[in-house]
Amino acid sequence: MNLIPIIANLRIQDVLDILFLVVVVYHLYLWFRGTKAFKALVGLLALGIIFTVARTWGLFLTTWMFQILWQVLVILLIILFQNEIRQVLERVNPLKTLGFHKHRHESGWIGDLSEGVFALGARKIGALIIVERLDRVSEWITGGVDIEGDTTPELLTSIFQKESPLHDGAILIRNDRLDRVACFLPLSSTEGLPKEWGTRHRAALGLTERCDALVIIVSEERGEVSLARGTEVTSIPKREDLVHAIKQALMPLKPPKKSWWGRSRTFVTHQWQAKLGTTMLVCIVWLMLAGQQNFEVSLSVPLALKGLPARMEIVEPLNPRVKIRVRGLRKDASTLGEKNVGAEMDLSRAADGRRTYFMTRDQISLPNDSIYVVGIDPPQMRFTFKEKAPPQKR
Repeated sequence: MNLIPIIANLRIQDVLDILFLVVVVYHLYLWFRGTKAFKALVGLLALGIIFTVARTWGLFLTTWMFQILWQVLVILLIILFQNEIRQVLERVNPLKTLGFHKHRHESGWIGDLSEGVFALGARKIGALIIVERLDRVSEWITGGVDIEGDTTPELLTSIFQKESPLHDGAILIRNDRLDRVACFLPLSSTEGLPKEWGTRHRAALGLTERCDALVIIVSEERGEVSLARGTEVTSIPKREDLVHAIKQALMPLKPPKKSWWGRSRTFVTHQWQAKLGTTMLVCIVWLMLAGQQNFEVSLSVPLALKGLPARMEIVEPLNPRVKIRVRGLRKDASTLGEKNVGAEMDLSRAADGRRTYFMTRDQISLPNDSIYVVGIDPPQMRFTFKEKAPPQKR
């Protein structure tokens, strides 16, 4: 496939098409990164590229097999990864973007919670604490006992004491209040996690990979405090650092004002590897599929005149041209030009005066049969003829 004519005929619609897909693929990458569905998406993309190449090269049997496999595979992916798909659709919710969600107000519960967490760490009492944000975590956690209380250090210590019947599991903080205790979280399936991480760290990641909640981890062996958010676990050395991290997550500070250049630079440089990779991927896939797109092109070609009687001459028009619209596959239609498209008219019946000739599709010559004419402008040509003056005798 000759890609140069396709790129040369790039339209504003094509640029918008590519940009829209780049944004979608980039956000899908960010949302699915670190989840089990990400590897499946990579495999699905590889199969899609193989299918496209097979169809482009005319591999009939391979194309036929992939068409059947594709339908079954899509259904299996929807069944296996319905939770991840639902999570993505919830994140695309425009109401969140427009600001139709509840805003949390700063209160003293964060300081009490941090004090209680580090008190547990000092005594090497293991703990797992969920701080719910915008996404509801109820669908991801199991078990639990409903409770209503403040996040005071005394209450946290009494819950996570080994003698307590509620110490096993995590506690849930919802709407700044202690809401449930003894909850069980899904374990992360991410490979390559540090060996010193125990079940608490894997459970924390298992939840934060699926929603936007924060999970505070207190290690029973080392007494260290960590904070899980997204796909990362950060060590928190001091109580003030935990207070700041929770406040920043729940009540983001207003970003400093930046110049237009600063905002543009940040937009380009932030996650630039992922942005560059998704842009290249979308462009490659678009170029592979663009050749199979139905495409319409307009071009102006000179009208070749034949059969003009020797005794007649044309007064006007002297250099006639016609504008034609043709349609076909983009890989064929984008290569059209004056070198491979022609138009001709037979003037063998020319007579003195003004004559009208109709333009038909049969008078247009195209390089192959897969391209056809959909419009000719003008549909008829008006010529003015006159007889040549007889040569003067000397």
